[in-house]
Amino acid sequence: MSTLPSTETKTKQPASVYTVMLFLSMLFMLIAVIAMWIECRRYMPEYWNTQTAQPNAMVMPVDNDHLA
Repeated sequence: MSTLPSTETKTKQPASVYTVMLFLSMLFMLIAVIAMWIECRRYMPEYWNTQTAQPNAMVMPVDNDHLA
């Protein structure tokens, strides 16, 4: 082992194929989540808003003579 400083410069390793695939899959998953959010907002705009929901059931009068 030499005590003299080396003349070689340390270079950064290039990104491997697996790193590129990892970033591409993250990008595509982000695009898919955004697309699904847009589709959800488009087809179900009032899904969480239940203030305007009205029941469709008919109210029948109660006959107290025939109750068990």
